[in-house]
Amino acid sequence: MTQNRQFTYDISMFQDTFENDFTYINGFMRNTHRYADRVAITCYERDKQWTYQELNQECNRLAHALMRDGVAKADVVMYQMYNCAEWVFIYLAPQKIGAINCPINFRLSYGEIATTIDDSKPRIFFYDAADSDTVEKALNTAAHKPKTVVMVDMYGTAKPFAGAVSYDQYVQNQPITEPGIFRPTHIYDEVTRLYTSGTTGRPKGVPLNNINEIFSAHDVIMHFPLSPQDKTLNMTPWFHRGGLYSGGPCPTLYVGGGLVPLRHFNAATVLTLAEKYGINFLIGAPVTLSALCDEQTKNPRDLSRLKGIITMGAPLEQAACIKFQQMLTPNIFNGYGSTEAFWNTFLRPYDLPEMAGSAGRSCTDDDMAVVNVYVDKLAEPDDHVAKNNEAVGEVIVRAAGKCSYTYVNRIDEAKAKYYKGWLYIGDLAKWNAEEYVTIVGRKDDMFISGGENIHPTQVEAVLNEHPAVNGNLVVGTPDPKWGQVVVAYIVTTGAPVTARELDEFCVQHPNLANYKRPRYYCFVDHLPMTATGKLLHYKARSQAAEDMKNGLFEKVGKI
Repeated sequence: MTQNRQFTYDISMFQDTFENDFTYINGFMRNTHRYADRVAITCYERDKQWTYQELNQECNRLAHALMRDGVAKADVVMYQMYNCAEWVFIYLAPQKIGAINCPINFRLSYGEIATTIDDSKPRIFFYDAADSDTVEKALNTAAHKPKTVVMVDMYGTAKPFAGAVSYDQYVQNQPITEPGIFRPTHIYDEVTRLYTSGTTGRPKGVPLNNINEIFSAHDVIMHFPLSPQDKTLNMTPWFHRGGLYSGGPCPTLYVGGGLVPLRHFNAATVLTLAEKYGINFLIGAPVTLSALCDEQTKNPRDLSRLKGIITMGAPLEQAACIKFQQMLTPNIFNGYGSTEAFWNTFLRPYDLPEMAGSAGRSCTDDDMAVVNVYVDKLAEPDDHVAKNNEAVGEVIVRAAGKCSYTYVNRIDEAKAKYYKGWLYIGDLAKWNAEEYVTIVGRKDDMFISGGENIHPTQVEAVLNEHPAVNGNLVVGTPDPKWGQVVVAYIVTTGAPVTARELDEFCVQHPNLANYKRPRYYCFVDHLPMTATGKLLHYKARSQAAEDMKNGLFEKVGKI
């Protein structure tokens, strides 16, 4: 504590200013006057724009409505919304009055929404009109009942279900002046709450404070780099860490740039918008970039104003990287991280294509290491595996500026993830002498076949090199002889390919040991994924045993 320490100067003014005024909302407010007439948001579907001054006024209307509704400091304002201008209003307005904004996944089932509501107990709940039926079921199922439920309909054609009100009704007749709350938040106050994607189970609430908000914004501003002159379009939903923070509302509005919200991903729409509005940064996942490449091949657009495309959520494989650089822009970036600590390694254009497949090196303000894995304990932060790009261990990161080191209502799970200032992500990786880290899978996804460790990500990368494969997912399924056997779900490009041809491709591939190749194949139309493009191996594992029993897998060669 500072009162027990001796300083060589009077820290009182710095401490008071830093702790009370170094807040995200103050950063946004600076732009409302220095960039008052600059366009902050462009809604192409409504052909409508908001300047920074107009955006601030809309946020003030909502802030006053929330205060009228009894929302106070540390109350949770939850919203299940698609990317749109109203999403931004709900992100910013609670911060003006000291409340916590909490966006959640619009792809959740009604039972999962109910569980999330009961976990965070929001005072107000906003929902998109497109999800009315699911949200109504969720609210009826949840034990906690929000005081007010508000429907947002950007098209102006829907009616709220019984007991809810429309957004326009909610903010009607509210003033556009500032709510007038002096220093609504402290640097350590929670201002945003995100939920993890739940790739291995039930999502966890991650509290983020003002320091986390600001340094996440700074990280993007520094690494893109992002300027007030730039326009961004994040092709992923904003409710997750990569959506909100990687070229989404957080950094773009903090630096004074322009946002173009994308409600649903469509490759043709994205490229048309990039050309029309002169988008400078596109943000997505490798799967979305593949779709852009296909569309650009069929119907080329002028992408000359594009400064870069940032991928997240999955490894950037070398063959795909080269294709993206040739078809879209030479400036391809790849960020790797988590909901808990945002991105912590970054792969830059000058690393490519040589280091494609790796996740890059640690970000400027972060530390990253790969440590040994033990069954009964966490490795010490300095218990590193060899930097030989062969030894596999667990990735750990230290990013105090972007991580709060805890979960909401989950103390025991926090203790299992955070240790001595480091986050133990649960991803397995290897690294080289220059500390480029390559993700090989999750601890939960690794399985053992015939006594050998199998990391699905490595096998998936090989299969994705086949020209007829558009995507794949590899898991282990029980086998009486080998314990588990490698199986693959395949989505094709439409080109004809057989399981035997894929097996031969794996047999001939120089970077895949024979014991790692799939012994069974199942051709499917789609793969289970999160909204951010992460493969859900745990769902495929539970499905694979059933599919095997029902004869849906095709066996290749001897096992």
